[in-house]
Amino acid sequence: MTTPMLDPIAMTPPTTVAALAAIDVHKSLPLGRTRIEILKGITLRIEHGEFVAIVGPSGSGKSTLLGIIAGLDIPTTGQVLVDGTDITRMREGQLAAVRNQKIGMVFQAFNLIPTLTAQENVEIPLYVGKHPGSTAQQAREMLALVGLSHRLKNRPNQLSGGEQQRVAVARALVTHPAIVIMDEPTGNLDKQNGDNVLNMIRDLQRQTGTTFVIATHDPNVAAAADRAIRIVDGRIAE
Repeated sequence: MTTPMLDPIAMTPPTTVAALAAIDVHKSLPLGRTRIEILKGITLRIEHGEFVAIVGPSGSGKSTLLGIIAGLDIPTTGQVLVDGTDITRMREGQLAAVRNQKIGMVFQAFNLIPTLTAQENVEIPLYVGKHPGSTAQQAREMLALVGLSHRLKNRPNQLSGGEQQRVAVARALVTHPAIVIMDEPTGNLDKQNGDNVLNMIRDLQRQTGTTFVIATHDPNVAAAADRAIRIVDGRIAE
């Protein structure tokens, strides 16, 4: 007798709502007269407060998946649920609000504005949407949380790579999102700074209960995560 396939989404008790869920997500792009499939039916579930690493070889679809679950891209077919809400059916204005309120994003290249100080870079997300309170005070508190109280007035070119990454993390966290999504956060750092950023992520996970989803080639990041999801050729590997 054939054993039926089990759907990890359907297996979850209906009383619980995942921080993030992807259901049969496909992504393809036109290539001449054909289409190239990047994601080939990704289904996953990430709980509130988890630290999950997305691992796999270059070209496997990790960054594409991150862009889709962050609401920066839309799947060709399938659904992405953030706190139980399907973001794949939202208009851009609605998506922008979800990204500002519920999702923080950290990029490998930091993406700090070079003419602004560390504090001013962290303040930027607070000017979008409704975030009561002093933007300056909230930015200072978040930079203190990542150990940069002494760097408030420094611009990016006056900071080390590890410090710039900490500013990027503080910027992602300043709106108190439920989920922080990171693309290779240690990829441009040496081992010591990479280890420092990784330790900071674990500390923030424990202190704030934030869900962290990180695409990485770094085995240290994968080992430190609560679990790792391996993507190979656009699919989740067993």
